Amino acid sequence: MRTYPEIDVPDPHHPLTHHRGNPEWIERVTKVNTLHMELFAGFIAKLKATPDGDGTLLDHSIIVYGSGLSDGNRHTHEDLPVAIVGHGGDFRLGSHIVYPKGTPMTNLYLTLLDRMGVQQETIGDSTGRIDHLTDL
Repeated sequence: MRTYPEIDVPDPHHPLTHHRGNPEWIERVTKVNTLHMELFAGFIAKLKATPDGDGTLLDHSIIVYGSGLSDGNRHTHEDLPVAIVGHGGDFRLGSHIVYPKGTPMTNLYLTLLDRMGVQQETIGDSTGRIDHLTDL
């Protein structure tokens, strides 16, 4: 229920995501989402600028940033917007990948665990690993 008066959005964030097509509410939630992305970009810049061993904190990190909903207005949880940032784990980054309908998000998490040296057979509703994400 956080509000964002600093960017002229006095309304609580969550209700705005249930905009029902109202253009004013969509504009406000877009402002909030833009602020969140700017804050995230600043966080990534700080990681990149922080020395850590033979590189930076970003070089030794895997950050997953996204949402549990693709459309907050309808509470849909397919086609989730997710970004993977960092170099830890040797992922093939820098591309936009669309997975087949019905691919569980837990497949990504299972793949992340593998890359961090944690061998797990399954997580939740996972059906396998995302091999093409890690083929280098």
